[in-house]
Amino acid sequence: MNFDYADRIKKLPPYLFAEIEKIIHEKKAQGLDLISLSIGDPDLPPPEIVINTIKKEAADLQNHHYSLSQGEPFFREAVSTWCKKRFKIDLTKDEVICLLGSKEGLVNIARAFVNSGDKVLVPDPGYPVYSNSSAILNDGIPIPIPLIEENRFLPDLEKLDPKKVKMMFLNYPNNPTSATVDKSFLGQVVDFARENNIILCYDNAYSEICFDGYKAPSILEIDGAMDVAVEFHSCSKTFNMTGDRIAFAVGNKHLLNGLAKIKSQVDSGPPVYLQKVAAKALESYKSEEPPEFLKKNNAIYSRRRDILVNQVNSLGFACEKPKATFYVWLNCGCNSLKFANKLLEVGVAVTPGIGFGKYGENYVRFSLTQPEKRIKEACNRMATLTKKDC
Repeated sequence: MNFDYADRIKKLPPYLFAEIEKIIHEKKAQGLDLISLSIGDPDLPPPEIVINTIKKEAADLQNHHYSLSQGEPFFREAVSTWCKKRFKIDLTKDEVICLLGSKEGLVNIARAFVNSGDKVLVPDPGYPVYSNSSAILNDGIPIPIPLIEENRFLPDLEKLDPKKVKMMFLNYPNNPTSATVDKSFLGQVVDFARENNIILCYDNAYSEICFDGYKAPSILEIDGAMDVAVEFHSCSKTFNMTGDRIAFAVGNKHLLNGLAKIKSQVDSGPPVYLQKVAAKALESYKSEEPPEFLKKNNAIYSRRRDILVNQVNSLGFACEKPKATFYVWLNCGCNSLKFANKLLEVGVAVTPGIGFGKYGENYVRFSLTQPEKRIKEACNRMATLTKKDC
């Protein structure tokens, strides 16, 4: 028997993170003490309010029935309340939809609106889901938005060709570069999308992982954004719930209705008990300020960041301290795969920048998802290498 993959599958490059996970597993199986600073999976536990609510709600048999694909009304209300507290934006329940993780929403929003041959603007370097799953798997054409260091890893909107573009993805605080934006820049983005009739998908998964007084804005705080934008948030990073797969999208009602139409055909929403858990977690916000557990987590990430950045700078690299995310984006000055492999030889795993796109070459991404002791040890191991090792 010979069953051929669909053409759209053949267009997909290998999924970098799956390849990295495979290498890490193989190295550990060989007995190597590998320090993984590659995958963005928080090592910090969920807050007690999450653990306690999971125990309670999972034990309630009424919470094991089908959910609504767009999310339960109580969950959407909790999201609306959170957005009001955090960003001072007013949303109705019809302007909120529950997701099985933000990745699912990023893919299905394109499924709802992108036709074969439509162009989709995607950040480069950027989360591979934008170009691969959202564009290619929906028969769209991914068009890179160069994010270069000289421009603070922000898109040069004047150099983007909007012709035949249906959708645009942006993500700040940014993965992998850790770049941040202010409302002034977001205003330019909204104007660009409105002037060119482009659907704007704004991935704000790292909005709550911020340092040094920086506070990430919402695209929906910008006048006119509700005309063109959908913003994606995740409980994965904020509440350390990566494996629970629950997130939400907010914004333009028509765009969310399209997303809901797709979801009604392919899923039945996250479990009711997880929606109750996420709603309870969102209620921990009493104002725009993060709750205490998140302040503590961000302080931990900040200390880890300082250790890593100070050490790599002492090794001769030039790396600024990021104001958000738990990533450090390092210009290694050479082939990123070669550099990553050199680090693997001394038992440190990082993510080569080329996996995030053409403009990610010569960079590697470090994740701050290991205890300080392990990060210090990783730095000691890196100290045995220099730029000459490239």
